[in-house]
Amino acid sequence: MIFETRDLVKSYGATRALAGVNLAVAGSGVVGLLGPNGAGKTTLVEILEGLRLPSSGQVSVLGFDPAREAQALRERLGVQLQSTFLPPELTPLETARLFGGFFRRALPAREVLALVGLEAKAKSRNHTLSGGQQRRLAIALALVNDPELVILDEPTSGLDPLARREIHGDIAALRERGRTVLFTTHYIEEAEQLCDRVIFLVGGRVVADGSPFELVSRAGGTSRLWIAVEGELDPAPLAAAGAQAEGREGEYHRFATQDPSAALVALAELLQSRRARLLDIRMKRPNLESLYLELVGAPDEAGQGGAR
Repeated sequence: MIFETRDLVKSYGATRALAGVNLAVAGSGVVGLLGPNGAGKTTLVEILEGLRLPSSGQVSVLGFDPAREAQALRERLGVQLQSTFLPPELTPLETARLFGGFFRRALPAREVLALVGLEAKAKSRNHTLSGGQQRRLAIALALVNDPELVILDEPTSGLDPLARREIHGDIAALRERGRTVLFTTHYIEEAEQLCDRVIFLVGGRVVADGSPFELVSRAGGTSRLWIAVEGELDPAPLAAAGAQAEGREGEYHRFATQDPSAALVALAELLQSRRARLLDIRMKRPNLESLYLELVGAPDEAGQGGAR
């Protein structure tokens, strides 16, 4: 078991940040932890890291109790915090060597920098690195001890699209090396793209847990069709198949449906009548963002509670 929590509770005075979290991650892969501000994501990962004590419940990370066996756990755990201080006058190479000295076993500094594509910046001063490069160096420092579990707390927050894409590549490379990566994020699309498993945390509780495909399939939801034809489009066959007309967008007729397969069959039969010729068709199925918004609710509701 990589990590496991049972009935995990964390309270800050009258505020309950975690309200009985039960999780079990058994193998390698990328696990995304999503939720609105105040959902308890940072509290959860800091308990896994041994930086915070739970109010009650059980926690096991790589077979260790983070509260009682923190030193032994840190030899096998890699952590990138939301904010990492990088000595400004040191180089990435010197910084990796410095952090490597904190562990009994560490990878060579140049190898660590190669893992995140910073070889060319090995001898630059840390303060001259771009924001994305500094974030990648922070991830490199989480890898100096060649950890089995890597925890990244919002690794792409505030970065431009190119820098985010580079870090996505770093995370995918860790999966290829057989590591387990747990990362928190506010970016739904990157979780859908990167994760083997997604956990939604809302109000300190797990409200959904599974692969992106499983979660979207389980949730159902509304698909939309945009259909452009030459000639007359009779909406009646589509309506009989459960598709609701939503008007037009330029040359496209738009329909909403819970059963896109039935709507497509009805469209095919309609086209066979030769009263219309298909010019274009586009479809948008429910995605992870749709499920997220359904589970989280309105932003003002999601942000209540004050948990981290």
